[in-house]
Amino acid sequence: MNVLFDDDGQLKAGTLLADHDSSLQVEAVSGKRQKIKAAHVLLRFAAPSPAETMAKANEIVADIDPNFLWEVSAEDEFGFDELAREYYGSTPAPAESAAVALALARAPMYFYRKGRGRYRKAPPEALKAALASVARKEREARDIAQWSDELREYRLPAPLASAIDMLLYRPDKQAPEWKALDAACTSLRTSALELLRRCGAIPSTHDYHFNRFLIETFPSGTTFPAWGTLAQLPELPCADVRAFSIDDASTTEIDDAFSVRELGDGHREIGIHIAAPALGVVHGSSLDAIARQRLSTVYMPGRKLTMLPDTVVDAFTLREGEAPPALSLYVETTHDGAPRAQRTVLERVPVAANLRLDALTEAFANEDGRSADAPWTPELRALWQFARHAAAERGKPDAARIDFNFAVDWDADGGGERGRVTIVPRPRGSPLDKLVSELMIHVNHTWGRRIADAGIAGLYRVQAGGKVKMSTRPGEHQGLGVRHYLWASSPLRRYSDLVNQRQLIATVEGTRPPYAANDAELHAALTDFETTYSQYAEMQERMERYWCLRWLLQERADECPATVIRENLVRFVQLPLVVRLPDMPPSDPDARVRVSIGRIDLLAMTVECRYAGISH
Repeated sequence: MNVLFDDDGQLKAGTLLADHDSSLQVEAVSGKRQKIKAAHVLLRFAAPSPAETMAKANEIVADIDPNFLWEVSAEDEFGFDELAREYYGSTPAPAESAAVALALARAPMYFYRKGRGRYRKAPPEALKAALASVARKEREARDIAQWSDELREYRLPAPLASAIDMLLYRPDKQAPEWKALDAACTSLRTSALELLRRCGAIPSTHDYHFNRFLIETFPSGTTFPAWGTLAQLPELPCADVRAFSIDDASTTEIDDAFSVRELGDGHREIGIHIAAPALGVVHGSSLDAIARQRLSTVYMPGRKLTMLPDTVVDAFTLREGEAPPALSLYVETTHDGAPRAQRTVLERVPVAANLRLDALTEAFANEDGRSADAPWTPELRALWQFARHAAAERGKPDAARIDFNFAVDWDADGGGERGRVTIVPRPRGSPLDKLVSELMIHVNHTWGRRIADAGIAGLYRVQAGGKVKMSTRPGEHQGLGVRHYLWASSPLRRYSDLVNQRQLIATVEGTRPPYAANDAELHAALTDFETTYSQYAEMQERMERYWCLRWLLQERADECPATVIRENLVRFVQLPLVVRLPDMPPSDPDARVRVSIGRIDLLAMTVECRYAGISH
């Protein structure tokens, strides 16, 4: 006697060696002897042999259409033997019954297994969905093979071009487009980025890096959502001053301006005027939510993403010829710039000029003023005198370092790609730089002390042991030499400053501040601001490195001077670019060396450099 039995879901046939009612001893076609439960037996038959039966069943099952079986099967649960009798119209041969059993087992989309040898046909909608899924997978397999072939010929298939952001920035390993790319990369033994580059999918290396940042940081896009209208501004007195700002030519968010007024007794009144968007960006409004989400303006060479919509910036920026609202700190000084008294006022400030850094001289730093001085030189000289007193009071030496200004002309060609960069060194600690920075430090220090004395919380910058962090409580900033340092001078560009301005306005108007000392919202804003501000700063550094490499390419530089930092680490003299020279011999810090420029990869943002000798 022979049996057809179920062995863990697999159909097998064997010769019966012993029958013990509840269990049987059988010898399978493979020759293996095993013990099976009687309940696992699906069919008993005398002939032909198990091997012949299974061989014949496998031949027959190839001709059985599972769709036809599904159509003729009963709606209720049924056994394979019942369906076999229905299918053949008479008592089927053992091989025929086994073939039907095999057909049912091999068509799980059509038939749901309900027990050993028992099934139920799939509902029509479920079957339709399952068949569509199989067809889709088969179609995807054909597409993947075709796309992979095209990629190996360095041609970009249209479907992959449509999915380029996913492929470049957020690979979906289950997507057919990625599977095709991965298969082609494996075949060509190259990286996805390099293969896409060779296929022409990355026409702009700048846009590749910039778009990566946008996708990671602004997944919903950079367009501002609808936010309604600005809150009605209060009636404010107009200051009797002629204010002027000092910024570079590309600045649109003009947060700060200055004024100088003679008081008639040899004293002067220095005005430090800060734009007051907190009057229109109301706490808790839709516009505030936008600023709260962005937290800061994003800066990078050739690009800027503002924290606030352009219409809001236009309403509050300290633009020449207008009198926008401002929070002003007035400092009465002696004739030589020593401070005597201070007051804070909320007002409108007439802006007489927006001075540009590249058009200013440093004649104001000469103590002997002349009538032939350029316009605004007397005012700048007065600010300079006060700035020197403020610096002396802090007692911190000027940091001697070089910053660099980047300017990108997008209409010019820069060595094969759109955009030509100009990189100009800007020494820190110059009179003009010192003038502006000292006035900003002074206003942030003064206002930090003001809200601290009022017992009002704010977002402070503190530094201890060389580590700088944000805090809702005042603390010493060792690097600046002040005990209170509030970020309040850039409310158009930083959310921390906008928050602090709301708190400051409350002290001026004598109203309740929007944020309490232990306000969870204030602490959350602090944490998010620190994280986001660092992320934006990192992006700015990356893009500055990118434009340094672009400069080397556009200038066809094959050798550049550099200064040794330590060991094999050097800093370029003409660029804010730091590289390692593994082959450089031991050199003293600050020694001048020559760097040989090799291959530059703008996608990886790497440059191959070698030591070329001492620079004289």
